[in-house]
Amino acid sequence: MTTLELEPRRTALVLIDLMPRIVALETAPLSGPEVLERCVALAKATRSVGGLVVNVRVERPGVDVQPEGSGLAPELDPQPGDVEIVKHTVGAFHQTGLDDVLRSRDIETVVLGGIATNFGVESTGRAADEHGYNTVYVTDAMTGLDGPAHDFAVSYIFPRFGTTCTGTEYIAALSPQ
Repeated sequence: MTTLELEPRRTALVLIDLMPRIVALETAPLSGPEVLERCVALAKATRSVGGLVVNVRVERPGVDVQPEGSGLAPELDPQPGDVEIVKHTVGAFHQTGLDDVLRSRDIETVVLGGIATNFGVESTGRAADEHGYNTVYVTDAMTGLDGPAHDFAVSYIFPRFGTTCTGTEYIAALSPQ
């Protein structure tokens, strides 16, 4: 069990690439719909205690019309106060204004979930660490394009850049008893 302490109003849940065309990809160890469902629950819990929810989606650069399914998954149901970031690279920090958004809200902890573990999630987590944020990876709210790559990121990479936890542990840390 991970010991995780969070100050909800200084915490941002950053959800990576939960777009219909990404959620529909073949992934492992979890399916895209399973990750989406778990991330929706995390977002509700985060909002309920005054934390920030950031939905990140990717757009292909230099393309006039994005592929079908490039908007946020409707299940995310963005609420007033949520932030949407559009990225053009693998990670969510490069030239997106994400760091400015987080700093303007006095965020100190970035919590990550989404698709794909070893691409957008990992890249964003590494950048969060480089920007000085406490970084938390909710390992059962993400999935990779294949199981071994996901497992390697979760077991070897993420512990070196932050804290790993389950969704249950994250929600418990938002509302300490």
